Amino acid sequence: MADGGSLRSGWGRGGDWVYADRGWLPKPAALLVLWMVLGASLGRAGSPIDLQAKVLSVGDGDTITVVAAAGQMRVRLACIDAPEMAQKPAGPAARLALQRLLPLGSTVGLKLQGSDRYGRQIAEVFPSGNPVPVNLTLVRDGDAFVYRRYWSHCDQESYGEAELSARSFRRGVWGAGLGEGLALPWDFRAQHPRP
Repeated sequence: MADGGSLRSGWGRGGDWVYADRGWLPKPAALLVLWMVLGASLGRAGSPIDLQAKVLSVGDGDTITVVAAAGQMRVRLACIDAPEMAQKPAGPAARLALQRLLPLGSTVGLKLQGSDRYGRQIAEVFPSGNPVPVNLTLVRDGDAFVYRRYWSHCDQESYGEAELSARSFRRGVWGAGLGEGLALPWDFRAQHPRP
């Protein structure tokens, strides 16, 4: 764990308990403690937010449109890649997950990382009052993959751990999807180029 502590499964306890520094905890409680420590270790609470905005729409699982003082802009969520909308049912499910996390009209903080070739701003997106970026939440919940090709400005350890957790617990795309022909988003785009 980030503070040098330990987390291990209990032997002889039916696998339902985990030892987490302060004693044995039921797995759900241990996972909550781990997530709180992981969230705290991100250092996001003190990270500078470049700008505040309101969510206007959710395009897909990793793209939103917001309005800020400077006007309207499209934002591509940094560090992640969600299934494309044409990758049914995973693409629409990723979009729905993002819509639930960022309802229309909600206030978000953007930590900008630049722009992409389509003119979208690349950013980690923080729901109001939440120190954990929605990008990381999508990966943790199995609604998006870590986009290792473009994660140089990301907390690679946290994103990697979140993806490993989703994969281990077979959440979202790590459930039946990949085993049943779901292509990774970057592979899908290579096979189906934009006109």
